[in-house]
Amino acid sequence: MCLETSPTLVRLAFLALVLCGAGRVAARSAPYRPHIDPAEFQRMVDNPYLPLVPGTTYRYTEKIGRRTNENEVTVMAETRVVMGVTCTVVHDVVREKGVVKEDTDDWYAQDRHGNVWYFGEDTKEVLSNGKVSTEGSWEAGVGRAQPGVVMWGSPTPGAPYRQEYGPGRAEDMGQVVAVDDSVTVPYGTFAHCVRTKEWSLLEAGTEKKWYAKGIGVVRSESTSHEIEELVSVTHP
Repeated sequence: MCLETSPTLVRLAFLALVLCGAGRVAARSAPYRPHIDPAEFQRMVDNPYLPLVPGTTYRYTEKIGRRTNENEVTVMAETRVVMGVTCTVVHDVVREKGVVKEDTDDWYAQDRHGNVWYFGEDTKEVLSNGKVSTEGSWEAGVGRAQPGVVMWGSPTPGAPYRQEYGPGRAEDMGQVVAVDDSVTVPYGTFAHCVRTKEWSLLEAGTEKKWYAKGIGVVRSESTSHEIEELVSVTHP
């Protein structure tokens, strides 16, 4: 796949990867190596459905059964170069009763077609025994790991696509299923949202996410009844 092609052809390339065989098993085994040309990427991430403005902080609540966690997501001024592409660093911290449970730096970049790519993460998860796991960490271009798309420049319902690819470690998929949804969260009511279906090839279950124009993710809901909603946004 080459970034010189149109977004429609990019989607078809992803579809070919997913469908060349028997469903998800084939998607996991199919060769996947998108062509990444740093010259095809821009410095700013200004996709309307996933704008990443340095200094912006998003606060969410996560309800998991009877537990409620707080999730703080901050777009950092710092950058990280991955596969020659200058990526925006997004710092994501999950707390339970004020105690840090996960601390992650995610790396995003936008190509000239407006597609936002995910280039990896440096994550630390505090386990129940107090030990810290970095098992979910991966970086595109290291080993077999490759970047994936998290939001299209022109999102339309269509074929599944890879959001990340680190064999056996990070194998998330996405699919745009609606582009005119309305949703209400503590931060407000949003119309004309993009709704995606997202899942991991390494785990059971799926997740619905709503992306609002000018904001990004405002709500997510998983088949295991985990619900995350946007509570506040602090602008720089």
